[in-house]
Amino acid sequence: MASEATTPSAPPTTTAKADEARMEQPVRDATIPAMDEKDALATARAGGWEVDALVDEMEAALAAAQGQGGGGGGGGGAHAGKGPFDLEFRDPRHFTWAIVAFASMGGLLSGLDQSLISGANLYLPRDLGLDTRQNSLVNSAMPLGAVGGALVLSPCNEWFGRRWSIIVACVLYTVGAALEAGSVNYGMIVAARVILGLGVGLEGGTVPVYVAETVERKVRGNLVSLYQFSIALGEVLGYAVAAIFLHVPGNWRYILGSSLVFSTIMFVGMLFLPESPRYLMHKGRGLDAYKVWKRIRGVEDREAREEFFVMRASVLHESQVVAESAVNKRFPWLDFFTVPRARRALVYANIMILLGQLTGVNAIMYYMSVLMSQVGFDDEKANYMSLVGGGSLLLGTIPAIFLMEKYGRRFWANTMLPGFFVGLVIIGASYQIPLETNLRGAEACYLIGLILYMSFFGSYACLTWVVPSEVYPTYLRSYGMTTSDALLFLASFVVTYNFSAMQEAMTPTGLSLGFYGGIAVVGWLYQLLFMPETKDKTLEEVDLLFQRPTGEIVAENMRNMGQSLRNFFTGNWGRNGAAGEPIRSNLVAEEVKAQSEAV
Repeated sequence: MASEATTPSAPPTTTAKADEARMEQPVRDATIPAMDEKDALATARAGGWEVDALVDEMEAALAAAQGQGGGGGGGGGAHAGKGPFDLEFRDPRHFTWAIVAFASMGGLLSGLDQSLISGANLYLPRDLGLDTRQNSLVNSAMPLGAVGGALVLSPCNEWFGRRWSIIVACVLYTVGAALEAGSVNYGMIVAARVILGLGVGLEGGTVPVYVAETVERKVRGNLVSLYQFSIALGEVLGYAVAAIFLHVPGNWRYILGSSLVFSTIMFVGMLFLPESPRYLMHKGRGLDAYKVWKRIRGVEDREAREEFFVMRASVLHESQVVAESAVNKRFPWLDFFTVPRARRALVYANIMILLGQLTGVNAIMYYMSVLMSQVGFDDEKANYMSLVGGGSLLLGTIPAIFLMEKYGRRFWANTMLPGFFVGLVIIGASYQIPLETNLRGAEACYLIGLILYMSFFGSYACLTWVVPSEVYPTYLRSYGMTTSDALLFLASFVVTYNFSAMQEAMTPTGLSLGFYGGIAVVGWLYQLLFMPETKDKTLEEVDLLFQRPTGEIVAENMRNMGQSLRNFFTGNWGRNGAAGEPIRSNLVAEEVKAQSEAV
């Protein structure tokens, strides 16, 4: 099938015969051959008449449905009329800008709710009479709730769809924020934070998928990166909101309740956006998917028609892969324990998740204002100076967006991790400077370390989302991403909840330098030895890569590190293998070549 998919378009002399064949034997929606996305794209770009035939059939079916009972709805039944919330533009491409605004709002809301607690920490415990352990649970209740949100992510997306999952998340955001603002005791504030966390976990895993499934292929990667950038921007905005309400009576209530403004805006906006066409196609609602596609993408230009064809073919292929690839047919997720290739991906992806969380970033972010006050800033300045840490995290994400694809995951991870380790060392050293005799020196040292730590971590954190999304087998990807999302928030809960007690037991220097810094060192050694490079590899090549024994990957990484050191000391910089980036695996290349020749 691969060889047929790459056949060049027919010459003009055969056009009449192709048109005649298309009229005599039109392609039906139910009879499109199952092919992967790569083969379907090659077929479309080769000028295959199947693309136009499929769109023509969908147009005929849509006209018939409209004739029977009205049509044009955004995601309802095939005979549903146009609803009051079915947003349409004269130029369907304008929908891309609506999705851009929506993705930005989703990221802002997620980041905002993760940083607002920092400013509230200076006043909330005193007003509600909370001790240290109670306040630790208040801080960590949101990531604990997000674990639940991540666990219901897959079933909620499967049963209710992307659109309604996001609407439910917005409701949880709004209810949680309102309860936070009105909390009168310890139990109420913890419950409010858990509800808010459920929304964070559900929305954070759904919005990037919704965006990826609705926008044009050529801007898809940029918009998913924009979502990650918006999270960091939302975190900065959270510190700014805290500064705005600093002198208002009951300030922490306004700080925590402010997020319901953004969640309400997002809720209203989501009512006007359609369901993901890919989800509708996945559920066997091909005509509904086509109606949505026509609204948001149009079918006038060739590229939009080709993408619709590719989407239909790849959805069929995914269903076939799930049915044929799983060793455990009834419970495919058991393959994570019984199939070595799946097990290696699970271990690797989740170790990267843990390295991103156990080095303390969320604890430092949630307690930013408290930490500022520990090194000598008063409450007001501590709130303002928290913007320094949040801004550094935001700026650190920018190089990752533009450069990570160029230099590769392995190079990026092994370069960024030592950078934020240095930041942790400086933060730890700042606590050893006596505040009574050298207050400015302690504050300057702490800020320098914080800027380094948050900047390098901002660049490193993008790997937390990129690596899991590309290493899981196709038929296990939804299970794998659910596991990784839940583990991310669970690790965040553990670190945040135990932060105050660990700082008291280990001292501030021992926690930042000894514990967080120690995990960073162990993680760097793990990456040097065990981390494979997936840059510029197709999903088929990644699959072959993880089928190799772990010992082979380690041996190859060690050879490449030796070559990197030789290149460095001999001045041959920039060659393959530099800075820890492995040379493309000859074994993988040979296997791909052999499979291609076999086809």
